[in-house]
Amino acid sequence: MRAPHRGPREADTGPDLWVVVPAYNEERAIGATLAALAAQDDTGFSLVVVDNASTDGTARIVREFARSAPFPVVLVSESEPGAGTAADTGFRYAVRGGARLLLRTDADCLPARDWTAVARAEFGRGGEMLCGRSVPRRDERPGFAEAWLLPALVRLTSLYGRYRAAHRDPCYRAPYVLCHGHNLGITAGLYLRCGGAPREPLEEGSEDVELLNRARQHSARIVRVERLVVENSLRRLRSWGARRTLLWYWDRRYRPADTKEVHVR
Repeated sequence: MRAPHRGPREADTGPDLWVVVPAYNEERAIGATLAALAAQDDTGFSLVVVDNASTDGTARIVREFARSAPFPVVLVSESEPGAGTAADTGFRYAVRGGARLLLRTDADCLPARDWTAVARAEFGRGGEMLCGRSVPRRDERPGFAEAWLLPALVRLTSLYGRYRAAHRDPCYRAPYVLCHGHNLGITAGLYLRCGGAPREPLEEGSEDVELLNRARQHSARIVRVERLVVENSLRRLRSWGARRTLLWYWDRRYRPADTKEVHVR
């Protein structure tokens, strides 16, 4: 096992960068996510996995991974449902543990090998919130529409978000940018100043957009980072289709009648 790459501050004080992964019934997916984190060029970080009341083997897989992981791994529990709720629990745990820099991805995603290194460099340039790029998971063999047309449509709709009246209020100190909850970074200081991620069920709103807008009220140093890349699962798109998936991400204009269906597995 290779030795973790650590920055100068971490040699004596422990990692200042913490990665948070919310997880709900991700027994089949989280192993690949953990492997992608273990394969990072920069493993000088701590990992917090937040088990959001899973009923499968998610926690067991995390515990097994922790035995040989190249960085500290903590498994915490959050019984209140919601990705934003679980992320908030993880972020606040990390801050109490000494984190200055926070990263989040999801338990069905694959961060690029340089993900943590790129984030650390961008924080070093003064960014207080980093909004990275999402691409389809290559191991799910996306077709042309999944790989190119839908991402292009998402970028186009993000322009609507940028010029939407509600996102151009004078209270905002930074422009609106496209932000994905499964690929973002934020300093601990800004996270606490802005109030953090909303603690609400997944079907109630886009916790990533809400966190972005909260942060924009407190900092002008919010940046879109195209080279901060995470591969995202296509399972929601393939289960719901393009129209319902886009409406879901557009202010939850589509919601399944059974709230259990918001968790596509």
